[in-house]
Amino acid sequence: MRDKSKTAGENVHLEISENFGVDKALKKFKRLCDTFGVVKEYRDREYYQKPSIKSRLKRENAQKRKAKTLSKSKISRKF
Repeated sequence: MRDKSKTAGENVHLEISENFGVDKALKKFKRLCDTFGVVKEYRDREYYQKPSIKSRLKRENAQKRKAKTLSKSKISRKF
């Protein structure tokens, strides 16, 4: 198996022996795809988003995360 470093343009590469089970190999391949971010990049490139929309969504998500952490901290203070 190759190094799991995430470099631009590098493909997921999995080497297995002949006596390695298909189920284990598939599970290992899925795990490698997750570490390399293949699915996330596919979803990002599924359709084009204007840069202004990307920044707006990024800002909205940050506000949601901040509100969520604040609400969690308020709940933990009560106990």
